[in-house]
Amino acid sequence: MNAEMDVQKNGDSGSYDAVVDGRVVGMIVYHVPRHGDRVTFSHTIVDPEYRGRGIATRLVKHALDDLRAQDLKLTNYCTFVADYIADHPEYKELVDSRFPGRATVPDRAPRER
Repeated sequence: MNAEMDVQKNGDSGSYDAVVDGRVVGMIVYHVPRHGDRVTFSHTIVDPEYRGRGIATRLVKHALDDLRAQDLKLTNYCTFVADYIADHPEYKELVDSRFPGRATVPDRAPRER
């Protein structure tokens, strides 16, 4: 990708936004339940013309690092996030064991990067 990508947390829309040249080209949609000790990820979206450039991967890493920094747990409904965690098992500890969500992390060895 030639253009620089920035990730911004947008609390108003409940998303982590991937911004390229001032335009949102991807996002992870999240929700914070009433009991604010966890965050729910519902899905990851990248504009079709920007797919295949690592945007979703960078978004997920940023969002998971943000949860870790805030000492929050994850309830996950996004299969892309689940696959990312399977490939980066150091993030598995973030998944809330009480409320893991429907997109469970595959029990497999990480794929080669």
